[in-house]
Amino acid sequence: MIIQELWNEGIIPVIELDKIEDAFPLGNALHSAGIGCAEVTFRTGAAEEAIRILSKKFPTMKVGAGTVLTIDQVKCAIQAGAKFIVSPGIDCEVVEYCMENGIPIIPGTVTPSEITKAVKMGVEVVKFFPAERFGGLATIKSLAAPFNELKFIPTGGVNAENLEQYLRNDRILACGGSWLVAKNLINAQKFEIIENLAKEALKIVGRVRAGGTV
Repeated sequence: MIIQELWNEGIIPVIELDKIEDAFPLGNALHSAGIGCAEVTFRTGAAEEAIRILSKKFPTMKVGAGTVLTIDQVKCAIQAGAKFIVSPGIDCEVVEYCMENGIPIIPGTVTPSEITKAVKMGVEVVKFFPAERFGGLATIKSLAAPFNELKFIPTGGVNAENLEQYLRNDRILACGGSWLVAKNLINAQKFEIIENLAKEALKIVGRVRAGGTV
């Protein structure tokens, strides 16, 4: 179910929050724009509470936890309301725990060996990060060829200029977008700009995805 929902959304804002008090106005900006999912990274101490606030205040938004490195972080994220887990690399213990407990997990991969490991563990979607530094869509096309059903979520270097190019490839489930929720915009309380950036991104998604299914 979450796979279809992420495909429908097309864009997943990747959020790094320093201050818990920014969670609600940020969530409100994204929700007002029509964003239906978000990834809150565990890079700061505000992550767990931010997930809890977003999940409670915006119950229709699918909130995921990113930069998850340990099983303990998985447990904290799920207890806070996270609906899916994203990791920067592929950690077998984390993936196995999520698979055994029915938790959607999107591990990070950049090589055929990592992708093979993920597929053998039953993973259906992998994160490709940092996307642009590792060759972007051209590399994804090459990596995808041997893995017929696998979907990719490129993150890192995706922006308004290349979003449509990524989404038009049928192996791209969605794109992670940190440019929508840049830390400088959040710290400066520029939530109206964030809302406008999100609206622009959703227009691109709508143009690409009209009438399609995953």
